[in-house]
Formats: sequence, C-alpha cells, structure tokens
Amino acid sequence: MEPKDTTYNEAFKGFTNTACPFYPCHKGVEREFNCLFCYCPLIAYECPGPYKVFTDKHGLKRKDCSDCTLPHNGYRQSWNFIQKWLERPVVWDGHEQTSPPVQRPREDETERG
Repeated sequence: MEPKDTTYNEAFKGFTNTACPFYPCHKGVEREFNCLFCYCPLIAYECPGPYKVFTDKHGLKRKDCSDCTLPHNGYRQSWNFIQKWLERPVVWDGHEQTSPPVQRPREDETERG
C-alpha cells in the first residue's frame, strides 16, 4: 500500500501558482490549472499529448509540448493521466506525432519487449 492510498486528502495531486511569471503557460486549460507538472515527466516518453519535433543545436531531436494541456487540466485528471502513462513508460524514439496519437501500451505488449 502506498501512502497516497491511505488518505482522502488529494492536495498532493496539484496546485496552482498564480504568482508564476509564466502563468498561465498553456492556453485552453478548462479545469483548475495544475502547476505540479510544470516540467512534464513524460517529455522523454511516448504520450498522446500534442507535440512538435525540433532538432536542437547539438543535432538531437526534442519534443516541443507547448500545445499540450494534459498535465495541467485539473488536479485529479492530470494526476491520473501522468500516473497511468508512467505505469508502463515507453521511451520516445524521436518520431513525429502520429495521427491519431500513440495509445498507451497494454501490459502484455510491454512485457514482450
């Protein structure tokens, strides 16, 4: 059992920092703005969020997630979204965003390889 499973207080799932000079950093957030994932933990992994790919000055492909609101749209919703994708993370291989976006891998797919 995790400590988060022993409490009804969900304050650990997010906060809003209205004093941040970049707030709000993403347009289109409809629920309470969650700043907990200011730096998204999925940046190096496959995810369904909209992103563009650019090549940095060292020739490395990077994700630009400026248009993504998934980690910011509501405390509970964004917390659950991040937790589900981190259950079985798949390293992002530098490809462009697919249409439709990547689906979260099923448990049996990640065990095979």
